[in-house]
Amino acid sequence: MSSPNDRPRVLTQVDGDVWRITLDRPDAGNALDPAMAHQLADALQARPEQTRVVLLLGNGPRFCVGGDVTYFAGAEDPGRQVGQLAHDWHVVIRQLINCSVPVLAGVQGAVAGAAVGLIGACDIVVCARSTRIRPAYGGLGFSPDGGSSWALTRALGAPRALELMLTDGALNAAEAHTFGLVSRLVEDDDLRDAAVHLAHEVAAGPVRAMVRTRALVRKAAVRTLDEQLDDEARLIAESAADPEGREGVRAFLEKRRPDFRGAR
Repeated sequence: MSSPNDRPRVLTQVDGDVWRITLDRPDAGNALDPAMAHQLADALQARPEQTRVVLLLGNGPRFCVGGDVTYFAGAEDPGRQVGQLAHDWHVVIRQLINCSVPVLAGVQGAVAGAAVGLIGACDIVVCARSTRIRPAYGGLGFSPDGGSSWALTRALGAPRALELMLTDGALNAAEAHTFGLVSRLVEDDDLRDAAVHLAHEVAAGPVRAMVRTRALVRKAAVRTLDEQLDDEARLIAESAADPEGREGVRAFLEKRRPDFRGAR
């Protein structure tokens, strides 16, 4: 008989141009354990070349409650065990940040702990209105991991990020949207359909130019204007020489919709 630990934590599906990756541990709030981290990393690595967008979803009422406390609660060496889990999870965060296509997420219910860093590593986050976002490290006596301190500081600024984390506070969906931690709010019942629709909309666009745009935006806050201008000039030249750019210019002159999917 198989145990619960043998069951897949991650489901994958090719949906046209979209590589859907769904966290599938709903009975545990899609809590992160080593199996989840490794399977998510494998799913990102296995993205079929023909897909043009990654879409992250979570089955059940909660997107992801963060690390599985039951996994390390009884560890003889909790420092080693938690540190290894953080290392495994950071592989996933780096994969998302460096993904060669845009990454979207659709989130609902609860986004907590390491999942805050997960959505912070995505390019666009569609969020159900009832969602609560909570770092949740303070209640455990932990400092953050998973890129959550990076994501919160970028979105909220240091004073608000610190207040949230040091008081073990939470954000509702409207606050997360106002601060820029999530991109779009939708009604709870519309979350999955809205996220899938948006993923296909993005997949129809110039995805390589989008990835260049992501790189510029990610670096803008930590560089001088001169550095940013130099990179903009370099990347727009790459875009103009790219088949996407050539197709976009042709379509503009011919007064038609560009076919970026066919621009190879």
